[in-house]
Amino acid sequence: MLSPSISRESSSFVEVSELDPDAEELESTPHSLSRAVYERRAEYTRSHSMKIKVGTWNVAACPGVHNDIRSWFVDGKGVDTKLAGLKISDPDGKNVKVQSKGDTGDPKSIPETPLGEEGIVLGGEHVGLYVLGLQEIVTLASAKEYIGRVYVDPEPLNKWKRALEEAVPDGYELIADTQMSGLLLLIYASPAIAPTVTSVSSVSVGTGIMGYLGNKGAVCTRIVLGETTRLAFINSHLASGTEKAHYERRCWDYNQITTRTKFDPVSVAGETSDIQEVIGDEDFAFWFGDLNFRLDGLPGDDIRRLLMLHARGEYAPGSSSRNYLESEIAKSEEPILIRHIESDDDEPIDLQAENPNTSSRSSSMDLPDPDDFLQDPHSDPTSLQATLDSLLPHDQLRRVQRQKKAFHDGWREGPITFIPTYKYDVGTFGVFDSGEKMRPPSWCDRILFRTRRDKSEYDGRVRDEEAARVKDEEMKSRGIEQAAQDEEVIFDYDPASDGVDTYGDYDEYDEGEDNGEDVTVKDEHADKLNLEIYTSHQRVTSSDHKPLDAVFTISYDAVVPELKSRVHQEVARELDRAENEHRPGVTILVEHSDFIDEAPGSQTTADAADGVNFGDVKYLYSKERSLTIANTGQVPATFAFISKPSRPGQPDQVAPSWLRPAFDSYDDDGAVKRLESEVTLEPGDTIMVTLEIYVQDFAQVRALNMGELQLDEVLILRVTDGRDYFIPVRGTWLQSCFGRTIDELIRIPEGGGARALRTPGHKDTAEQNTLSTVDSSTLTEAVPRELTKLTDTFEPLLERAIAEREMTGASETPVPDAWPFEPTTTSHSRSQTRVNLLEALDTNTPLNASFPPGIREVEKLETTAEVLQLFVASLTDGIIPAAFWKTIDDDLAARKRAPTPDETRILTMVPLADSPPHSIALVHLVVRLGKVVSMRAPPPSSPVTEAKPSRFDFRQSMGYGRARRTTLTDDPSLAARRAIERRIAEVWAPVMIRGPEGVGEKERRASEARKRGVVEAFLAKE
Repeated sequence: MLSPSISRESSSFVEVSELDPDAEELESTPHSLSRAVYERRAEYTRSHSMKIKVGTWNVAACPGVHNDIRSWFVDGKGVDTKLAGLKISDPDGKNVKVQSKGDTGDPKSIPETPLGEEGIVLGGEHVGLYVLGLQEIVTLASAKEYIGRVYVDPEPLNKWKRALEEAVPDGYELIADTQMSGLLLLIYASPAIAPTVTSVSSVSVGTGIMGYLGNKGAVCTRIVLGETTRLAFINSHLASGTEKAHYERRCWDYNQITTRTKFDPVSVAGETSDIQEVIGDEDFAFWFGDLNFRLDGLPGDDIRRLLMLHARGEYAPGSSSRNYLESEIAKSEEPILIRHIESDDDEPIDLQAENPNTSSRSSSMDLPDPDDFLQDPHSDPTSLQATLDSLLPHDQLRRVQRQKKAFHDGWREGPITFIPTYKYDVGTFGVFDSGEKMRPPSWCDRILFRTRRDKSEYDGRVRDEEAARVKDEEMKSRGIEQAAQDEEVIFDYDPASDGVDTYGDYDEYDEGEDNGEDVTVKDEHADKLNLEIYTSHQRVTSSDHKPLDAVFTISYDAVVPELKSRVHQEVARELDRAENEHRPGVTILVEHSDFIDEAPGSQTTADAADGVNFGDVKYLYSKERSLTIANTGQVPATFAFISKPSRPGQPDQVAPSWLRPAFDSYDDDGAVKRLESEVTLEPGDTIMVTLEIYVQDFAQVRALNMGELQLDEVLILRVTDGRDYFIPVRGTWLQSCFGRTIDELIRIPEGGGARALRTPGHKDTAEQNTLSTVDSSTLTEAVPRELTKLTDTFEPLLERAIAEREMTGASETPVPDAWPFEPTTTSHSRSQTRVNLLEALDTNTPLNASFPPGIREVEKLETTAEVLQLFVASLTDGIIPAAFWKTIDDDLAARKRAPTPDETRILTMVPLADSPPHSIALVHLVVRLGKVVSMRAPPPSSPVTEAKPSRFDFRQSMGYGRARRTTLTDDPSLAARRAIERRIAEVWAPVMIRGPEGVGEKERRASEARKRGVVEAFLAKE
């Protein structure tokens, strides 16, 4: 048995990527990771070699033929060495003795695979790829039978797959199985090769009936081995017949197959082309099958008898069978012209004129004994090889190659040292067709191969010939053809090639072919292909064709995964470093030089730093922190704070409403201008960012008090074409008396006020949160302490402010009707006083101590009035809760006439009787507001006729239509009082009363009018 010659530099076959040098340049950036790794492929590829065994067999749809697959294709049995012309040695160098059918007299007397026979063709686990092409696995005599069998019955395919799967060694994997009608292509790979096979693409091309059906044609498969080497396998069955039309049809079939075969594109360097691949794009191609090319110009009977004698071993000098055959040939009326393999088609050899047994012996005394030399089979007229050499020039395949009709573009075939494979009587050895048609023997079954270099050399010759043709035509047109010929004779002489025989365009087999050839594959690696064996298995007799196989060794460069992984990591680091150098990068510093982040490449990230800490945060108290952003990169940096997803139902936002980031820019005058859009910094420039925290929304205050909201946020600063920086922002909320219910406020312990309450550590229900912050069992006040302190402070301030106006003469200047709840001073001047009052309320300290020294009484008053309004407005349930207001509102709306002030007060107080804290708070507040009205507009000293409060018309205030002024007095002071009452009611009604929600605009306006009427009714009492 042949010994394997598989040399490897690593223990396994590995992956590679490839590139077509003829393809267009890949569209990738210089920093493309895949491309960069591919450019360094020489660092992670190593040379490997592998055996490929290609077999072809026309099984003629004979029953049981699948049982012979193991013996001839995998085990290498069934070869007759005398008929195959093989000189095979075992690993020890000893000749292998194999029984030949020629050793017997009866060609049918020896079984197909005798017991104990040793396989002589390489097989078993030494083969990396088993490629088997079969023809006529089903009988297709008509188009109807073709359509029915191909598209309905999967059993033939499954049967052959099972047979080959059982034959190949354990662990081999099916790579491709392609069937078209009677054609079948199966490819199995060894455990070491299978993982490296990628980009498998199979195509079927029918050239049979109507030029498209699959009774003739090819099945083709393209694979990529280790991602470096493309292999194409074409199993074809060309048109049959001996007529000239059949000969031309076989050429047409060939051209149809090469034209219509389109493989899927292969991914190269991470990118896939849209252009399909064709036969010719591969690195190694193998074309095999029943090509049906015959022998021309020879009598079939004589060839059959001649080859049968060789099959029986009876074609030896002096044998009776040979003498009988020569005498029969001599009786022929016409000479048999057999062209020698080295002769031209136009130089026939007359066997009758040349006796192989006669030779000149004139110099026999001067020459060594011929028996001392090993006879060359090609020169020995009695040898089988000499007979084959005389038949091969009549082979149609070689003719179409010479005529450039088919298989001329680089396709080659190994030396034919075996007798024709077609056509035999089934079950016989050496017995050619004895049926009615008596078909002459032919090498119909062939295995051809081509390398990329073969195809390139052919294309080069075509280009050279075309260039020479064009040049000749130009020279002819100029009338200098003869001069050109003379010039070529003079200057084209090459001494190195003088005397070298050439045989036309067809390249015969090179004696040095066993050394293989270097092939430049698509990724520019130098690969090598060797044909080791090319033979038929004459002892397999189950079909009228003999199976044929060939063993190739290919050497190729493949990827070592460990090396590729290492290169991939290095390239990734290099690209990352190069990209970072060209990406914009910034450094962010918090005030007090707290470090947030560095330039690109730093190991410290913003989201791991402490971020911005605002410390203690109070209601309506603004705090600011500053960041410095410096462009520490090498290119301009454009950045901005970006929005991020918010809670469901809410729009995306950069930051919550309590936090406002802004970039500080300076105009030409040096004034600070705050920008919230994106900013661009040149390298080395800096910009300040101001972060302001300001809690003013009552819902947020409530959520912060209850622990349902935390002052914890992350701002995202996005640098265009750069990275994102995450800046944590946090603050500690201080408990406040604002944003609470009356029920909570009357239970707050006196010491420390609301500030002393504990913030819950987790979310919970409102009731449980209340209990965790306020002792529900302790009632400390009847009215919220904060309300009492504000109203108690408010009254004396109002008296002093009015006195101050009279003393300064400002009383002549009119003030708004709702004054002091409509201020006359600016909010900015009162901001610090407001903060002090809020702090005093939260900490339960005296309010008078909150006023800065030197502040005017009117500013104290207006600030206290503002805080009083804020406090009442922040009450979650209000002075009159929504539930109670609905009852009151429904009663008022149901009345057909406007109620009197007394009736309104009664309708309001009755429902509130169920909630004493709200009832007491209402009385407390409206009494104090009534005093404000009285101090602003004292009642007249003497009664006015028909001006009693009970006759005051509430129709307009309560929304019952236009007021009747006929009953009102003409006293200006009383009219001024009524105006003040109405305006204060308008200011305080929405502050004191909650609801309604979710009503229409008309209903809302009517409800607001009734709210104003209720407050006005309480003020009119005074």
